[in-house]
Amino acid sequence: MKKRVLLLVLLLLVVTLIGLAYPLGMKGVDLLNATWQEPYALFGLILLPPILYYSTLGRTARSPRLLLGSIDALKAAPSTLRSALQDLPGVIRTVSVGLFIVALARPVSVMKPAVSEEQGIDLVVALDLSGSMEAAIENLPADLKQYIGEKPGGVLPTRLDAAKAVLRDFISRRKSDRIGVIVFGRAAYVVAPPTLDYQLLDALVSRMELTLIDPHGTAIGDALGVAVARLRRSVAKSKVIVLLTDGDNQGGTIAPEYAAHLANKISAQIYPIQIGSGELAKKLAGYDLFGQPRYQSVAYPTNPELLQKLAELTDGKMYVADDAQKLRESLHDVLDRLEKTQFEAAHASYEDLFRFFMLPGVVLLGLEALLLASWLRRFP
Repeated sequence: MKKRVLLLVLLLLVVTLIGLAYPLGMKGVDLLNATWQEPYALFGLILLPPILYYSTLGRTARSPRLLLGSIDALKAAPSTLRSALQDLPGVIRTVSVGLFIVALARPVSVMKPAVSEEQGIDLVVALDLSGSMEAAIENLPADLKQYIGEKPGGVLPTRLDAAKAVLRDFISRRKSDRIGVIVFGRAAYVVAPPTLDYQLLDALVSRMELTLIDPHGTAIGDALGVAVARLRRSVAKSKVIVLLTDGDNQGGTIAPEYAAHLANKISAQIYPIQIGSGELAKKLAGYDLFGQPRYQSVAYPTNPELLQKLAELTDGKMYVADDAQKLRESLHDVLDRLEKTQFEAAHASYEDLFRFFMLPGVVLLGLEALLLASWLRRFP
């Protein structure tokens, strides 16, 4: 039994090295820097000892037995290579399962960031999440509907739907502009500082809802103050704050004019975009007996004079977007006015190492089946 256990350990070591030869040979030290997308899958490795026992020593214990008066003659029989390697299929199975578990944990190698020369601007978008953003808006371009999903029949997209769709479309078209996002209602919060990670920005913006923060207020001054803080250390020639709002300043601790003064001190321009014309807006009030949406007209206060003043104080420009198409045009017009700055951008690339563990696992599993069907076939 001792010899068998020692041989079992030796076989396990050899087969493990064979199984890891492919990933180590192909990726080498990259495996040491790998991160795990599904790290909890690695808990499956605790199943390997029971699998190993069940496939080797345990299988012998479960085999049919023949009672003999003496086994001296059997002990005297020479040991063959075939009998010595009786546990090899079980070892191969255990190692292949281990490789599958590691593959399911999704190891990812972070490649060395490549530095390139880019030209862009630093821009922070302050998105209004106050309650008035639930008002309906019309004229949503067809190509933007992919960003808001399917609406029940007759239900119009809201101002927030349009703002998110336009902003996500805007982000998808950027290549070297660093964009940050701030949301505000009764208070202001940073969602993301200026970054080139557009995939992250898109995911964050897609999750913006009115219930995310307290919507009972429109703290424009606080939002601008937080945006200025995000741009304070920027060295870009163009530092821009795009204010997407449909209301007047309500609440907050910083006066909008003072926030504009702070923006002017760091040479940041404010481009307010007023969503809605200030007239009566449609708000979903419920559904009738036939399941059709029922709207009511609601007046939401606006202050275009304040927004115009904020733009003038910082050499920006104010826009009024009473539908989704004008909102998109306004946002793109902002970029056309700005001077881009050349800077070094680091782009990290990622490689999924899943296949480097899955492939040897499949090969070993096939080898086990081949051995059990041929050379190491057992007849109970």
